[in-house]
Amino acid sequence: MAKYTALSVASLGNILAIIVNYWFGYWLYDKTKTKLHSSKVGKKSLDIGHKYGYAALAFSWLPVIGDPLTLVAGVVRLNFVLFVVIAGLLRVMRYYFLTFIL
Repeated sequence: MAKYTALSVASLGNILAIIVNYWFGYWLYDKTKTKLHSSKVGKKSLDIGHKYGYAALAFSWLPVIGDPLTLVAGVVRLNFVLFVVIAGLLRVMRYYFLTFIL
């Protein structure tokens, strides 16, 4: 029973985190359009986000690069519901694997 509780809490926390990242990216783009387009890293992030979009979310479960990818998803305005389904499911699967397989 404790494993199910851990899985639920960890998954819920991660899903809330990706939602916050998405909306922060959405808001960030409105506030810093010109800076993002003029900086080298910002331009590259936007290009990757527009080019790969949902396919880039396949890596959103990874610990180091996952959060920036969810932020970029908000910046490039991916469909919110589809974003939550894809990225959220990957986060749940990661914790399922850590909880029950390892």
